[in-house]
Amino acid sequence: MGVMDDSKRAYQVLLIFSSVLAVLVGIDLVTDFKSGGSGSHLIVEGLLFTISAGFFIFGLRQLQVAKTEIVTLRRNMDELTLEKEQWKQSSQRLLQGLSIKIESQFTDWKLTPAEKEVGFFLIKGFSLKEISDLRQTKIKTTQQQAQAIYQKSGLANRSELSAFFLEDLLPPQSTPSSP
Repeated sequence: MGVMDDSKRAYQVLLIFSSVLAVLVGIDLVTDFKSGGSGSHLIVEGLLFTISAGFFIFGLRQLQVAKTEIVTLRRNMDELTLEKEQWKQSSQRLLQGLSIKIESQFTDWKLTPAEKEVGFFLIKGFSLKEISDLRQTKIKTTQQQAQAIYQKSGLANRSELSAFFLEDLLPPQSTPSSP
């Protein structure tokens, strides 16, 4: 049971207790008043009625505040869910576009289908061993395909390969201004 459930249960108990107490004290107050009860007794019961009714009203207000907060939180959650979906769709389109551009560059470099697959894995950051396992090939084959990619592209290594495609995605570095 969470903190919110404990708090909700406490307010429910407070509302039930204060409403029952207010009703019982109210009935007793009216009965005593009709039967000519003493002034001090009626004052004490009146105070008890006022206190229990006050707690009941306080509990109802807290309940209303909680309901308002829940409605607001649900609305915010719905807005965030919509925003997340929009961002997800937008980023999916961008990633698809990037994949198409990378594929096109691989074709320009005249990579074989196997080399293209290895190239994508290299850009994603997989190790040669992981690539070999995923493709179910020997590590030596993966090493040779990686070397063929570097040779055909004119790039020296994995870092240069990744930088070739990802460099333009990063914001430009600001150069310090000279005094």
